[in-house]
Amino acid sequence: MNIKWLSIAVGILLLLGILNVWTYDYYTILRWAVCGVAIYNAIGYSKSNLTGWVFIFGGLAFLFNPLFPVYLNKSSWVGIDLISAVLFFLSANSIKPKK
Repeated sequence: MNIKWLSIAVGILLLLGILNVWTYDYYTILRWAVCGVAIYNAIGYSKSNLTGWVFIFGGLAFLFNPLFPVYLNKSSWVGIDLISAVLFFLSANSIKPKK
């Protein structure tokens, strides 16, 4: 699957997470998805020497990592989810397809 579409999908999952109607299982899956795609994006951007994006997605991978979770209150997560979704959408638009 194309990384552009993975970034868009994760952005949508993050926006859905803001709704606060999901079980804990949804947020566990969300952590795995965000962390995995963030690592994948960071690696891709490091190969393109786009250091800013590498640090952004490295930070997101750390924040959403499912193995050593960061625990914050719900209102903090709403803001983080919203900002993270915007970052994933922006990165999807900055990814150039291979020719």
